[in-house]
Order: sequence, then C-alpha cells, then structure tokens
Amino acid sequence: MSYKTKLIIALGLVYVVWGSTFLGMKYAIEVLPPMMVSCLRFLTGGILLFIFTLWKGYGIPGFKEIRNAAVVGVTLSGIGNCAVAYALRFMPSGLVALLVATLPAWMIMLDFLFFSKTKPTFIGLIGLVIGLFGMAYLLDPMNPAITANREVAVFPALLVFAGSVAWAFGSLKSPYMSLPKPVQSTAIQMITGGCFSLVMSLLFEENHVQAFRNMTQETWLALIYLIVVGSYIGYSAYLWLINNAPPQVTATYAYVNPVVAFFLGWAFKGEILTPRSLIASAIVLIGVILMTMGRRKNVAINTSVE
Repeated sequence: MSYKTKLIIALGLVYVVWGSTFLGMKYAIEVLPPMMVSCLRFLTGGILLFIFTLWKGYGIPGFKEIRNAAVVGVTLSGIGNCAVAYALRFMPSGLVALLVATLPAWMIMLDFLFFSKTKPTFIGLIGLVIGLFGMAYLLDPMNPAITANREVAVFPALLVFAGSVAWAFGSLKSPYMSLPKPVQSTAIQMITGGCFSLVMSLLFEENHVQAFRNMTQETWLALIYLIVVGSYIGYSAYLWLINNAPPQVTATYAYVNPVVAFFLGWAFKGEILTPRSLIASAIVLIGVILMTMGRRKNVAINTSVE
C-alpha cells in the first residue's frame, strides 16, 4: 500500500476504535462493576501480550525496567482508566470522551511546572483558556438552575480530570525512565494497571460474584472488543502513526474521538445531549484543537494503553 493509504487506514482506526471504546465500556459496566471491567480488560490483555513477547523471544526485562513500566501503567491504565470507567456510570459516553479530550491542557500545565519548564505557545495558551472556559460552562456547579437535574455529575467529572492529570504525569515522566521494548512495556503497563484496578474494585465495589453470574453475551462481546480491538488494533495503528506521521496529524485523535463517541452513544444507547452540553462541547473542542496546534514538539502524549 502507498503511504497515503496507510495513513488514512491508521487514522481511521485510531479515530473509530478509540472513540468507540467509551461505548464498549458503557455496555460492559451495565453488568459488571466499572473498575472490575478495567481490571479484566487490561489484566487479560496485558498477560496475553506479555506471553506473546516471550514467544517472540524478547526475554524478561530487568527489575528497573519492569518497575518503571509498572509506575507508568498505574498512572495510565490504572488511575486514568478507572476514573473513566467510573464516570461512565453517571454520564453519557460522549461527554466522558470530551472530558478526556482535555488531556492536552493538563499536559501543557504539568510540562511547564515540573518537566521541561517550557512556556506554552501563544496559540496553545489561547486554546487552554478557551478549553477551561468551556469546562466551566459545562459543569457550572454554582448555577442552582441545573444543580438538581444536571447532565454532568460534578464528582465523576472531577474524577476524570484527576485521572487525566495522572495520565498526563505518567506520559510526561515516561521519556525520562528506562523502559522495556515498546510492546513489552505496553504489556507490563496493562498488567500493572489491571492489578491496580483489581485492588480498587475489591476495596470500593461490591457484588462481584453476582455480577459475573449476570454476564450476558453482550457483556462478553464488549470485553473482547475492548481487549482485542481497543487495546491491540487501536494501539498498533497509533504506534505506526507516531513513527510515520507528523505529530500534528496524529494528535487530531484528541478532538475526533469525542465526536465519534457522541455519535455512537446517540446511535446505540440513545444518549441525547442538552443544548448547553452541545455548546460547551463545541467550545472545548475548539480549545483542544488550538492546544494541539500550539503544543511544543517536546510535549508528547503517551496513549499506549488507551
């Protein structure tokens, strides 16, 4: 295939696959506790992927490399995805995807405060302000008119932001750490993230046995989709993009994924957004686009376990 064809296929996969994982999670958590879904998804997927790397002759990484990959895995697939899974219980999948899409804002702020000390570009700063304004308009916790019957639950939304901060910190920290080879590093990240999710689920969620008994064919298909399509195919496409496509092109997933999630949530789950949420979403997406356009080259987003 030509380069252009490969680029279109890879972008299409990242757009659709990662945008659809929110819907997949939505189906899975109808029966299973949210954090247990994250556990099953990443622990199973990570173990299978790690076995595959051993079969390919990778060998066992050193202790330091395993430890570093584990730290990154806890911040990304552990904290980050547990927060997303929990929030999907309370909000439409498209809105959760929109909150996750604010990741560039956290990347810019954390990179400036703790890592490269690089000031954001003028365009990036404008995008940051617009994105934060959109979030404030969407949540608006001080408005009594929408507090009683709000579309966006404040606590789950704040939890998604906390998960995004953890994801951003782990992403920024990982380039400074000695890690195993990329595929094996991803496997270890998934395993440790799955173990973290298991601990959180056992501590804060109940009725696990009954939930497993209630699993339907739809639940199993959702889990298989999340593991095989979401974690393997989506990541492979993204890995090709970060090695073969301009960063500005690859980063477009940040504002396409919410649109895909909005559409799929409406088509399959009947999720209807209020005019307020639609306006806020448009504002936030404009901010994300500007932040992505203005992001410095040395600020890269690690999304290896999306």
